Amino acid sequence: MSGVLDPVLQAGAPEGRTRRSERFRGGTLGPAGTAAAVVVAVAVVAAVWPALLGGGDPLAVHPTDALTPPGAAHPFGTDESGRDVLARVVAGTRASLLVGVAATLVGGATGVLLGTLAGLGGRLVDAVVGRVTEVAFALPLLLVALVVIAVTGPGPVPATLAVGFATAPGYARIVRGLVRSARSSQVVETAVLQGRSPGRILVRHVLPAALWPVVAVATLGVGQAIVWASALSYLGVGTPPPAPEWGAMLADGRTYLLTAPWMSTFPGLAIVVLATAVTVLGRALRRTGAAR
Repeated sequence: MSGVLDPVLQAGAPEGRTRRSERFRGGTLGPAGTAAAVVVAVAVVAAVWPALLGGGDPLAVHPTDALTPPGAAHPFGTDESGRDVLARVVAGTRASLLVGVAATLVGGATGVLLGTLAGLGGRLVDAVVGRVTEVAFALPLLLVALVVIAVTGPGPVPATLAVGFATAPGYARIVRGLVRSARSSQVVETAVLQGRSPGRILVRHVLPAALWPVVAVATLGVGQAIVWASALSYLGVGTPPPAPEWGAMLADGRTYLLTAPWMSTFPGLAIVVLATAVTVLGRALRRTGAAR
């Protein structure tokens, strides 16, 4: 019934409204995606040029200003050492973004490698990679990350590698299915009949069909990586103090939840807002690409 009425409704709708609807369906980000893009843009500015957003030195200690509530002088208050929480939240954006993006790149690259091996290798290779990914899926992601850190040691780089390796099985499973599907496509069969070399077929036909969907999924994985990296810092195995990092700031503020809740509130909000914005923007970009 709605399909019958669509031409009538479009004919009776104002021209501007119809064009806006067509633009929305044709690939614009939409209100939520636009808002998420603004938040991500602000986060990028904070990571590249933190002084532009105010705060000052995130490491400056002022014992006389310790545990000052939010006010005109310190909009986010101060911590137990008198350090400005706003300055630390802004400065911590760089660490969270870098770890989130780098961990996604590590996980995506590892997943592409494993998925390609499983998709192009024989039964033995496929079975080995399949068992490894199944075992990794059966374990909580945080546990896998902690195992990696137990081997490599704590720190921001090990935390990045830990989150990346922990998320790799998901990408590997996606790539395996895409590679196997591309192998049986008509394009690949035609290339084989034309006598193209296996390497050229892999680079020209198989990998492009598998990589683009992974890129779209990876935009959603950045937000998850930010959350897990903050969790590792909260546990004390990520960025070491006194460097500003949102997860570490949450850990520092748990002792003062009753007397100075702003120490945990603002870094916690920063994690939630940025992770949500990146995820919403990733979904909007996927819809935009599908619409086009």
